[in-house]
Amino acid sequence: MSSLTPLLPKGSNPLPNTAIFLSGSGSNAERILLADQARLAAGETLPYKLCALVTDAPKTSRALELGEKFGLPVISEDIRAFYQAHGESRVTIRSAKAQQLRQQWSECLRQKLLPYKLDFAVFAGFVPLTNITADFPCLNVHPGDLTYLKDGQRLLVGLHQIPVELAILEGLDYMRSSVILAQPYTGQGEDMDSGAILGISPEVTIDLQGEDLEELRQCAEARPAARPVGGYKDRLAELATLNLERLKQGGDWVVLPGVMRDFAQGRYAVDEHQRLHYKAGSKFLPVQTVQVNEKQRELIFSSDL
Repeated sequence: MSSLTPLLPKGSNPLPNTAIFLSGSGSNAERILLADQARLAAGETLPYKLCALVTDAPKTSRALELGEKFGLPVISEDIRAFYQAHGESRVTIRSAKAQQLRQQWSECLRQKLLPYKLDFAVFAGFVPLTNITADFPCLNVHPGDLTYLKDGQRLLVGLHQIPVELAILEGLDYMRSSVILAQPYTGQGEDMDSGAILGISPEVTIDLQGEDLEELRQCAEARPAARPVGGYKDRLAELATLNLERLKQGGDWVVLPGVMRDFAQGRYAVDEHQRLHYKAGSKFLPVQTVQVNEKQRELIFSSDL
């Protein structure tokens, strides 16, 4: 029998300590907080202790508002201010200096997190690539179905609306959100999307609003090689933005809270070959991933298991 290693190591805290990281509107974080509030009001217990909200954008995100609303401390390390204080006008990782700054910024944030003794973290729309992921497990919600492969590789990768655009151009009629175990930042952003796929959401249909797929593909081909500041302003980008919001509501808001609870309950492990296992009942079973619905779990098995 395979020897299994829990993805959430057993810590000294009675319940695993966690924090939610966010950079913008905080809608994913808010859904978790509201769901927790409803469960507590119904007399249920939570499998984790939520210690804080964490943000890199205290001036523009809703972290302070949500912290006040839900009675949580807010840990902030303003990444824009940090870069500007070190002579960089843009938050980037395109130069060796900028990558070094990212490591230094991560270290400043790390020091602020130490008193909370986190066992794991949840990235709910947290933008900066960071090696905080090497300190403790970090769950990251991703706007794409990472089980969808092309030529053996995950196709629907990238930041923001890019995975949705790729799903549209691939001709898919649905999309899903994925929750992955974020990998340490090594200087290559795509590395962080290579971790175990802990859960996928139910299918969310793609709405093309009557647009022709071939015309959208031509739109993509006509784009300049360098992405303009502020992104592309074409019809494909408009549709991707619309569908990204639909995916957030029908995907992120379902899969992320569910995986967070399952993870805190110790339902995930890997074997000596780093294959994912999920605890269903009293047994760990090898899986490709788990489809997470509001109250149900559907185990997805890989064909080679």
